[in-house]
Amino acid sequence: MGKIIAIANQKGGVGKTTTAMNLAASLAVLEYKTLVIDADPQANTTSGLGHDPKSINSSIYECMVDEVNIKDIILNTEMEYLDLVPSHIDLVGAEVEMINLDNREEKMRGVVSDIKDSYDFIVIDCSPSLGLITINALTAANSVIIPVQCEYFALEGLGKLLNTIKIIQTRLNPDLEIEGILLTMYDVRLRLSNQVVEEVRVHFKNMVFETIIPRNVRLSEAPSFGLPAIAFDADGKGAVAYLNLASEIAQKNGLQKVNS
Repeated sequence: MGKIIAIANQKGGVGKTTTAMNLAASLAVLEYKTLVIDADPQANTTSGLGHDPKSINSSIYECMVDEVNIKDIILNTEMEYLDLVPSHIDLVGAEVEMINLDNREEKMRGVVSDIKDSYDFIVIDCSPSLGLITINALTAANSVIIPVQCEYFALEGLGKLLNTIKIIQTRLNPDLEIEGILLTMYDVRLRLSNQVVEEVRVHFKNMVFETIIPRNVRLSEAPSFGLPAIAFDADGKGAVAYLNLASEIAQKNGLQKVNS
């Protein structure tokens, strides 16, 4: 049975999509069969993995609202062990359409349950909000990774997200765990970056991943070529960091199949 990990933070620009795409690709490089679900209407994970969102006919939106079978819309990527469930702009309307549905918070859980046995990991890229789609993702997930950028106001909004997670644990998904807090956009030259790392580690202790994701030009460039960093520049600092994160998660989950 696959482990479902949501990547969530209602704050934009924290490296959420970068993390979803590159963590999924790194798990695939370690030969874990991995599916990434793009649940963000901006569809950046879809385009970052080489698919044009404008040419997508069916997305996770149709699965949740129109009961399209998720198996029928899974796309291959350039990587052998990595598949994609795409997104498109219509996902914006899904929240409105789902308002009157029964069990509206559990639509994604039902959709994903059909395929979770086919993968080792399923990674969900959430939108930068705490709306109904993100709540669906957290209700479907086994755990959540929270990216936090090493910048001023890093902890802003984190309390609200943790509170939402607590409500979901109480009412919708008692098995939801925090996989970890991931520090992103780290710049070794900036004292502020080091202060944020220290502050987050003091606050959240062993909830914080050992791996820290650096600011990295190649990491930013890769999506414009429709590739994850590891396929674009495997030796780059960003790609190596996400590979380390994938290994850390695999080991944390008792999976030792690391083919390095």
